[in-house]
Amino acid sequence: MALPPQDERTMPAVVLQDVDKRPLEQVLAEMVSLIEQHGHVIVVCSQAVPAAVERRLHTVRSILESDRIALFRPELPPLGIAVLARQLRQLASCDLSPGVLASAGRLLTHYLHSGALLGSVARLDRVPVTLKSHAKSWMPGSQFGVLAHPEPQLVRVGPEARLAGPEFGTWLLVARGQLQSDWVTGTLAPAWRVQGVREVAPPAESAVWWGTGRLIEFCAFLPDLSVLYQLVTSVRQGSCHWCGIDVIGDRCVFCSATAPVTPQRQITAG
Repeated sequence: MALPPQDERTMPAVVLQDVDKRPLEQVLAEMVSLIEQHGHVIVVCSQAVPAAVERRLHTVRSILESDRIALFRPELPPLGIAVLARQLRQLASCDLSPGVLASAGRLLTHYLHSGALLGSVARLDRVPVTLKSHAKSWMPGSQFGVLAHPEPQLVRVGPEARLAGPEFGTWLLVARGQLQSDWVTGTLAPAWRVQGVREVAPPAESAVWWGTGRLIEFCAFLPDLSVLYQLVTSVRQGSCHWCGIDVIGDRCVFCSATAPVTPQRQITAG
């Protein structure tokens, strides 16, 4: 799912359609074209897509023998994935190197609060669900507020229901599925003191990820490019010891090499 631009500087997205269904030659040609146009490609992919999609992406990367393709599959719900991808598109207009931009994905996930209002948790396996909640999910009219990231939470919606939210200013993106309720915009948004609310169509993978189509998915996020840029540039940068690209963190998202362990000095008492 490619969200509309957040601002005039947001770079356009390329949606890789039917990666696992189209002939391999077509997917290879599309990826080669993207690399030739942009130099590096960051693929942000939901864990709810079929396993065949991930296998095809790895196959393409292996055949091309390219270390200019980064495959990133964060443990976020589909709407959170879409928000993160848009934030990376915002940052793509700045003076960040490809390695730092790709590495920023892991950093920015910590500032996303992704969840959903569900009509049932009977098939929810992404967040711990108690037997009591499972039983209540069969009661007519039951609704559950669920936060999947950054810390799993689950509450049955009622007058006292609360989900711990961000402690910084955010906007709230809302995607309405087949559930009718104003709890997200009327109760959750004021409780989280969000600075604004916008609505979009639900991502294609939402029903699979949450185990039901009776949902309203939401994600609180930092919308301002200046704030995102400051967060990324405030982190110490280094060079990958294998491919040499600039990165932040301990793993290169392009070649997957991890930072070598520095042996600690042993101090012995004399």
